[in-house]
Amino acid sequence: MYYLGFDIGSSSVKVALVDANTGKNICSLHEPSEEMVIEAIQSDWAEQDPELWWEYLCTATKRVLETANIDSSKIAGIGISYQMHGLVVVDKEGKSLRNSIIWCDSRAVEIGNKAFDELGNDKCANQLLNSPGNFTASKLKWVKENEPELFAKVDKYMLPGDYIALKLTGKMNTTKNGLSEGILWDYQNDTVANWLLEYYGIDPSLTPEIVTNFTNQSEVNQKGSEETGIPVGVPILYRAGDQPNNALSLNIFNHGEVAATGGTSGVIYAVTNQLKSKESSRINHFAHVNYSKESTNIGKLLCINGAGIMYRWLRTNVGIDSYEEMNAKASKVSVGSDGVVIIPFGNGAERMLNNKNIGTHFSNLNLNQHDNGHLCRAALEGIAFSFVYGMEILKNDNAEVNVMRAGNDNLFRSEIFASTISTLIGYDIEIYNTTGSVGAARACGLTDGDYKKFGENITKNDHVMTFKPLEDKKPYEKAYQQWKNELEIRLKN
Repeated sequence: MYYLGFDIGSSSVKVALVDANTGKNICSLHEPSEEMVIEAIQSDWAEQDPELWWEYLCTATKRVLETANIDSSKIAGIGISYQMHGLVVVDKEGKSLRNSIIWCDSRAVEIGNKAFDELGNDKCANQLLNSPGNFTASKLKWVKENEPELFAKVDKYMLPGDYIALKLTGKMNTTKNGLSEGILWDYQNDTVANWLLEYYGIDPSLTPEIVTNFTNQSEVNQKGSEETGIPVGVPILYRAGDQPNNALSLNIFNHGEVAATGGTSGVIYAVTNQLKSKESSRINHFAHVNYSKESTNIGKLLCINGAGIMYRWLRTNVGIDSYEEMNAKASKVSVGSDGVVIIPFGNGAERMLNNKNIGTHFSNLNLNQHDNGHLCRAALEGIAFSFVYGMEILKNDNAEVNVMRAGNDNLFRSEIFASTISTLIGYDIEIYNTTGSVGAARACGLTDGDYKKFGENITKNDHVMTFKPLEDKKPYEKAYQQWKNELEIRLKN
């Protein structure tokens, strides 16, 4: 038997087919070959047509089934991962009424800030665990204010993954963890935050039916089957946003377990069972994939905008051909980069810095001493130090670290980067070669609740290496302190 996994990103739609018994990846691919277009009609806007997601999913699914050459009747379940925080609005027939306002769209920032102040910081922190911010609920309020004729036709609002489930099955539903991503879940009362919707003037009836994760949420109907090639009756068994799903893909489920990613942006996702936060404006909190009233597992998500994009910028502008060559040059420079410091926050306002946009800074360059190898090491260290700085914020906000796992993506391929973080936080970092679509497919097997077997399959199939803290921490601590001093100077300006 097999499971299918979908990962609906803003750059492409990924599809994976895995063996249901072992979790082994049989076939993975994505559509389109080039990155999907993000429409920006105005500055700070970002939209995508949800019909394009569906079109690419159908194409990719047919390609997977053809490439793997399997009997499609043996597909036992579907898992869906998707870009978080997006808004899709549909009419009574389930037709999308406008482009999706996606995760990186900033038009609703002031709406969320005003709600945070007027509803009360304490109420939002205690019940939502977040500021309403620029999330799905605030985006829905923007549509109501600015497109009233269109809003009058809205029957349901959805997250991107909910819309894909609708296209597959014809059923409109959502999940607790999905609603939490939209800052629409009241943790104190374990229900939809209807008081927030009512404050925004939105009828709570626009919220879809809520279904539980790791259960039969709905089944592929005739239309979904005809367009994808998936047999009628195959159930959707799992649904989650991309960062909680990434954590699941790395076998992160319990209090004290931490997932990290080091792509264009960096993410630290720490699971905790504590329903409280002192940092609701700097850290995002979402119901984890296995959240329930009895098992209150929350993902504390800290995002670092200036991560891999910093290293990519350096590669482009110093004329080095590859990341491997950059890492080799960096390895010839001592810890601390002989005094060179790079502050990497040049990719917009940083939530963990209280939404300040301080930019990227190069400090202490000596034109007679330093070369591009120093810049490469200082960039890797600067990005690593930003992860450590974020970990300090998380630890100050009830997060614990017992184990840390990361995907085998561009930054964590660098021994300097991974070892610097591991040494400063004092924990191993386990590296795994997995993807969101593979994780979503494997999650279908969790209807039996056997997390131990699930984790064993990940270790068996995906473990690449483990970085351990180095014994001599002093040069790393000295370099980190110098970096923090430079950061604090800029935060005061």
